[in-house]
Amino acid sequence: MPDTPEAIEVKDHILGYVCGCALIVTYDDKGEGHIEASCKTKEGREKLAAILEKESVLRVNPQVKLED
Repeated sequence: MPDTPEAIEVKDHILGYVCGCALIVTYDDKGEGHIEASCKTKEGREKLAAILEKESVLRVNPQVKLED
């Protein structure tokens, strides 16, 4: 399996940056969203992977102000 996935043309939206990685929402040709991370280093990728493996919490907070 190659280290980098095959490129897919999608409209991207950057969620933010964690451990030197950009978290990006991408949409495939079916319109389904996916979260991807582009990291500057392997160490950053490993740190982010460790965080996501340990715990991911998704909350609903209607008072959150989102940028358009």
